[in-house]
Parts: sequence; structure tokens; C-alpha cells
Amino acid sequence: MKLSEFIRNMVKDFLIIFASIIIIITILRQIYDPTMAFDLKSIYIIMAFSFVSVLMGFILYSPNDISEKKMRIRMAIHFFTLEILLITIGIVFGIVKSGLDVIIFALQIAVIYILVRLLSWKNDIKEAKAINEKLKTFKKNDNE
Repeated sequence: MKLSEFIRNMVKDFLIIFASIIIIITILRQIYDPTMAFDLKSIYIIMAFSFVSVLMGFILYSPNDISEKKMRIRMAIHFFTLEILLITIGIVFGIVKSGLDVIIFALQIAVIYILVRLLSWKNDIKEAKAINEKLKTFKKNDNE
């Protein structure tokens, strides 16, 4: 994968992560504390978490094609590194204060991680279908 394509995907992932966090927090606040509003500091913290999450994506980057097994290993390393780093940042910012907070925060990170991976996978399938269609058209034109 080219670096420019990887960076484009990182920007897309940043937006997906940021939107997912905002949506999840909005729903949880609506359920547990409907009077609580977003302040500017909260938005900046969410942006920082999203940015750090995307930067950790460099663990997955490889300029050359790698095997599916190596990619799965990188994804596992990426996920656990992300969990540890974000929970640590959450503790530093005072967002995570107890063991229960750590578990809830880890689950939220996992849900968002799965959501981003599913959306990326869906996009990859769409691109693969488009490439296959172009190859079929090329093969058909070549045989004529």
C-alpha cells in the first residue's frame, strides 16, 4: 500500500473514530445524565484520543504486501497497544478512576475498534469488486 493511500485511510479512520465516540457518548449521556452537555474541553479530549488511535495505525502499515497471518498478528498487537495506551491516557486525564471504569473504557475501545475494522473491511470488499469488474472487462476486451 502506498503511503499516500495509507494516510488517506488514516484520515477516514480518524473521522469514523471521532464520530463513533461522539455518538456513543451522546447515547450514554442521554441514558444516564441527559442534562450533561459537551464542553469544548471534552471535544478536544475526544479529538486527542481519536488522533492517538489513528497514529497507532502505523503498526499496521507495510509498504509491501504481507501475509494474512502477519497482518492478523499486527492487528492483535495494534489492538492491545491501543487499549493500553488509551487506558493510560484516560487515567492521566482523570477519565478512568476505578477498576470498573477501566473495564467499561476497554469495552468502549473494543466496540469502536470493531466498528472501524468492519467499515474498513466493507470498503475493501467494495474496492475488490470494482477491481474484479475492471479485470473481467479487460480480459473480455483482450480476448476479442
